[in-house]
Amino acid sequence: MQFHHHGYVSGDPRVQPPAGVGINRPADLPDEVDVLIVGSGPAGMLTAAQLSQFPGVTTRIVERRGGRLAIGQADGIQARSVETFQAFGFAERIIAEAYRITEMAFWKPDPADPSRISRAARTLDDETGISEFPHLIVNQARVLDYFAEYMANAPTRMSPDYGYEFRGLTVTGEGDYPVTVTLLHTAGPNEGQERTVRARYVVGADGARSKVRASIGCTLAGDQANHAWGVMDTLAVTDFPDIRMKCAIQSGTGGSILLIPREGGHLFRMYVDLGEVSQDDNGAVRSTTIEEIIGKANEILHPYTLDVRDVAWHSVYEVGHRLTDRFDDVLPEERGTRTPRVFITGDACHTHSAKAGQGMNVSMQDGFNLGWKLGHVLEGRSPESLLSTYSAERQVVAKNLIDFDKEWSTLMAKKPEEFENPSELEDFYVRTSEFPFGFMTKYAPSMLIAAPAHQDLATGFPIGKRFKSAPVVRVCDANPVHLGHQATADGRWRIYVFADAATPRTGQQGTASSVAEFAAWIADAPDSPLAATPSGVDQDAWFDVKVVYQQDHTGVDIGAVPAAFKPQVGPFHLTYLEKVYATDPAADIFDVRGLSRDGVVVVVRPDQYVANVLPLTATAELAEFFAPLLSSRTRDGVWT
Repeated sequence: MQFHHHGYVSGDPRVQPPAGVGINRPADLPDEVDVLIVGSGPAGMLTAAQLSQFPGVTTRIVERRGGRLAIGQADGIQARSVETFQAFGFAERIIAEAYRITEMAFWKPDPADPSRISRAARTLDDETGISEFPHLIVNQARVLDYFAEYMANAPTRMSPDYGYEFRGLTVTGEGDYPVTVTLLHTAGPNEGQERTVRARYVVGADGARSKVRASIGCTLAGDQANHAWGVMDTLAVTDFPDIRMKCAIQSGTGGSILLIPREGGHLFRMYVDLGEVSQDDNGAVRSTTIEEIIGKANEILHPYTLDVRDVAWHSVYEVGHRLTDRFDDVLPEERGTRTPRVFITGDACHTHSAKAGQGMNVSMQDGFNLGWKLGHVLEGRSPESLLSTYSAERQVVAKNLIDFDKEWSTLMAKKPEEFENPSELEDFYVRTSEFPFGFMTKYAPSMLIAAPAHQDLATGFPIGKRFKSAPVVRVCDANPVHLGHQATADGRWRIYVFADAATPRTGQQGTASSVAEFAAWIADAPDSPLAATPSGVDQDAWFDVKVVYQQDHTGVDIGAVPAAFKPQVGPFHLTYLEKVYATDPAADIFDVRGLSRDGVVVVVRPDQYVANVLPLTATAELAEFFAPLLSSRTRDGVWT
């Protein structure tokens, strides 16, 4: 963590100095904002947290509740989300308080007595080592708390504006603030009064019944619900031996339970199968009482018993899989003629069952995808065309999620005798684990994702997929670190330079090598992406350029490393040495990630997805890739 570059810091280094709109930030919601986010759920809060790192952007997030969420419905945190939390600086703390899933147990009717259940199998949660991050269970409310803390400590000093309900919006397309939003005070001295706010952009993160979605003419389409589940967070005394283990339980009577232990010990969640829902039910199943849910759970668990002592929360829901036709306000016939002004994220775009543990996770990635793009456009880094990529990228991900969840929830609802293979459920869980972990997303070629012309140079970093970290050793202090963990959610592009075999030695700075020639180009060439960085900011303000050498750290002379990898930062122009890495002898990243020993450049987006892979000599291709993504501005700030 870098924090002394502006002078000595004696307090909490997570609290960044206020800057831009964070200096004298108004307590009351302004009449005009750059971005208005509606809804403080996971998608909305991550979008806001990302935008909190852009001091020149006025972002406000409104929420109809009068204060923070106390009890959230979502609780499953997949490894990709923990990886994202790492970028926002709170992965270690949330891991410490969460429940960690390491195994899953599968219970089925006892072959000797089908009226009883018995444990049929156990599977490791991450059998193939997909991620270095764990699979967690922690209440959604705590996730929101961490994002709120991050926003409050950010340069913009952002915090949610509670007590505002979204009523409607109009996109006028006129002036600097072309979206007019009507809000209703739901709390405080002005309760019941309407309020109008004008915005450049609006983000609807207001859930499955999204009014923002309705205001831009989007509708959810898909399968009708036909199966109901009762869900409860409970404290109970039981003789069921795997009560602190994630379990899929199928009884001889046909009923099923998905058991999820919760953080803090004792508390656990049960999704209890309530069976098929008739077409003429008209929502009657939703009136199922907690006593009936507990009774059904005891039937399924036989011969074990469940003595419920307290219920923290419960609900009844019907499984439905729905997806919107678009994630922004641009109609199909308008594509290419204008850019979006209104976006929807999370449950406003896609709904599905809760049993795959994907809702909160995919919603947060919606916000991560959109947040930095809005920041780049509003700060003048990128053209508005960048915003059209949000809907194109995330709708495909949501469709894949719904297809996966349909299969998983169908398997969970099957009766034991309906399975062709007795191990079908656990086999599916293991076989598809990369998807629920959040690592199957692969963005298609676009202005943000290059064609895989040079993919063979870095087979372990597939273009379009998230950058998968690996161990390296930081040269300046010999510390072993994970390379990907050094990337924070600060809105910067990452350019990872994996060096050729040449060894940097003092007195050999002029020695020809591909990495030295690349460093000279990226530092000084007029077509280098770094040339777009405005004057008056740090050299690495827009692009974080790192180098990884093939030697171990003792074989790299940091004094001979090109200046491009040691930028000067802060008002004192201090030399930043922590961008220079060497291989870890225990896990050589060149071997682990299939990197060419001739050297390779891996370009990674601010939301951690690999955008391009190039040889060190392909500087013209790198310049061509970034050209449409950067506004035409030179180092002195002059527009060309």
